[in-house]
Amino acid sequence: MKISIERGALLKAVSQAQSVVERRNTIPILANVLIEAEGEQVQFRATDLDIEVVDKAIAQVERAGATTVAATTLHEIVRKLPDGALVSLTADAATGRLTVEAGRSNFSLATLPREDFPVMASSEYQSNFTAPAGMLRRLFDKSKFAISTEETRYYLNGVYMHTADGADGKALRCVATDGHRLARIDADLPSGALEMPGVIVPRKTVGELRKLLDDDDMEIAVSVSETKVRFATPDITLTSKVIDGTFPDYTRVIPQGNTRRLEVDAKEFAQAVDRVATVSSERSRAVKLQLDEDRLVLSVNAPDSGAAEEELAVAYSDERLEIGFNAKYLLEIANQVDRENAVFMFNSSGDPTLMREGSDQSAVYVVMPMRV
Repeated sequence: MKISIERGALLKAVSQAQSVVERRNTIPILANVLIEAEGEQVQFRATDLDIEVVDKAIAQVERAGATTVAATTLHEIVRKLPDGALVSLTADAATGRLTVEAGRSNFSLATLPREDFPVMASSEYQSNFTAPAGMLRRLFDKSKFAISTEETRYYLNGVYMHTADGADGKALRCVATDGHRLARIDADLPSGALEMPGVIVPRKTVGELRKLLDDDDMEIAVSVSETKVRFATPDITLTSKVIDGTFPDYTRVIPQGNTRRLEVDAKEFAQAVDRVATVSSERSRAVKLQLDEDRLVLSVNAPDSGAAEEELAVAYSDERLEIGFNAKYLLEIANQVDRENAVFMFNSSGDPTLMREGSDQSAVYVVMPMRV
């Protein structure tokens, strides 16, 4: 195999591939990226056996062929080459080496046979549809903060993507929860997605998917089966196993009868929470909200380090209420708000609190209170 490729195109392809590779693994071939050159393009494939990413790039292919090489090493080399450099990759099967040349730089890297590289089995997908990158980005970005890190409840270690009845008819919905907070985000249901099986997309896949979704004009081809999900752009295909488990009935957690309504400037609120939480030694320290007529007092009392208090002008006309929250959870939820105002709906100091972005019904957040 012998190819020449522009450094920028190579770096983009290799960086996407190497991020899938697990740093610590006991199977040497899984640390490698499979490079396949044919026609006028080269393909870079990496996998950790749960996720597979294939990235295509245009190249001058002098001699077709394939080899595998350490993904992180190749990425580091390409990253350090000068901008605009033309990079030549030459694989020699006899010596088991890949030569990387650019200008006066020359590297010789050990390779492993392509036959040893595991390729994810192709799957029959029950549902195929396309969705705008911006829509998928919003669904996953606004829900991923609530993914659980608790390994024992593995079925909460991802975002539950499914179809549901939204405020304006059928919706594509993403939900994540860790038992302390919950995010439920809706978007218009794309054509062809109605019969989609509900799947739990793992946290790592959500992180890798994010790299495909920066271009708002891009349409992403989505394929879903009971066991796998695939997201594809013209250049990159990301295939992932889904979490084998049943996502709990999250609708039971979303409070319906909360009547005490607080409206507050989302940015001011987030900054005030961040400021008062500074005095607490642990980020999980409870921040207390005291609500009176059009007035909110945020306070933190940390006996070992100090106390803080801040007052905000808000829209609130219900009876007095005192309620405590984990400062970190409150901040994360407040930071999701794209609109000017956040609307909190309370019931009592011991019940879950609902938050929405102004009048928008498509994004709903729930956070459990703490004793203060």
